[in-house]
Amino acid sequence: MTVDHQTIDILLLGSGGREHALAMKLAESPLCGTLYIAPGNGGTAQVGENVALAEDDPEQVADFARETGVGLVVIGPEAPLVAGVADAVRAAGIPCFGPGAAGARVEGSKRFSKELMGRAGVPTAAYGSFADEASALAYVREQGAPVVVKADGLAAGKGVIVATELAEAEEAVHECFAGAFGSAGSTVVIEECLTGPECSLLAFTDGKTVRPMATAQDHKRALEGDRGPNTGGMGVYSPVPIVTDDELAAMKDAMAATVAELAAEGIDYRGCLYGGFMLTPEGPKVLEFNARFGDPETQVILPRLENDLVEVMLACAEQRLDEIELAWRDEWAVAVVITSAGYPGSYEKGKVITGVKDAEAMEGVTVYHAGTAVREDGALVTSGGRVLAVTALGNTFEAARDLAYAACEKIDFEGKTLRHDIGLKALKGREAWA
Repeated sequence: MTVDHQTIDILLLGSGGREHALAMKLAESPLCGTLYIAPGNGGTAQVGENVALAEDDPEQVADFARETGVGLVVIGPEAPLVAGVADAVRAAGIPCFGPGAAGARVEGSKRFSKELMGRAGVPTAAYGSFADEASALAYVREQGAPVVVKADGLAAGKGVIVATELAEAEEAVHECFAGAFGSAGSTVVIEECLTGPECSLLAFTDGKTVRPMATAQDHKRALEGDRGPNTGGMGVYSPVPIVTDDELAAMKDAMAATVAELAAEGIDYRGCLYGGFMLTPEGPKVLEFNARFGDPETQVILPRLENDLVEVMLACAEQRLDEIELAWRDEWAVAVVITSAGYPGSYEKGKVITGVKDAEAMEGVTVYHAGTAVREDGALVTSGGRVLAVTALGNTFEAARDLAYAACEKIDFEGKTLRHDIGLKALKGREAWA
């Protein structure tokens, strides 16, 4: 354990770009002692100590935290949250940023999330929930297309199918019940298809106080022009220029109402609540909630956050978030995700990556590692579908976007793939979504 009592040792769980961004922001804090990342990636190894832990094993995580004298556990991905890792850590008397298993159901079960929104009076799409294929198909045929078919459980961002034709919707229902998403598809939620631009609003919460972060907009589809299959996210920017003051106020109200409803139902929710909104003609409606930071949203939100992240997360963990006010840099942030050829389908790993240092040498640029690993000979290689997120800050939206793409040009590996239209719609204004 760190000898200096002014600092605390921290355990961060996860291995993606989100975790590299969290690790860098935590490491900036004068309160941060030793930073452990489990299991981490090639980028986190440069800011802390990667450790081999089963991140979704509650007892193993709690034991490690206890034995190493960790003073804060930060849970990045959804799987450990749903598995109850935060419950085990808190039971061991260690402050934890991340909701327990009961709160993580806002992401772990789309049906639970929709029912919660109903009780909280939060605007969302009309829906039906089904545990058998015949009932789901009957509902789809009754509603007609377009509809959105969602696997109820965790499917790594890929269990959502926007079906524009009836046959496509029927096939999506069949895929879910046939096991395409494993046990996540044993219950299926079918929603009306909302129209409008999407916007993400994340918030810090200690279960009582809610502190919304800056808005961000992700690009989910694999191909330019928002075509192709859904992915974990191909690029993102913050803030979102098309959001009106009234829309932002409505989104913040929805987040506060949700946390209040969780508390009223006896669910202690401490961590990040992520609201995915559609800005419909009737006002913002919630598409989904996540129980953690978004990926790649984190890679544009945290670089703009002026606060000490360790202070904010400890305040959430210790239920004193009312003491904290968030402050944001004025710059725009744009991140472009570089992927392996074939993603979100099958792809090859082990491709040598060059040019990351050249990109990071550009003022205002940060390269966040997601699917990377360091080979025994020291070479940085690809180890996932989403390989890197290249983030740039700029005084204007255009400057940040241009800088991000210029930095992407410096980086290379066999099969390097990226979208070249990240943020273009935002430059064109609201009519681009008409």
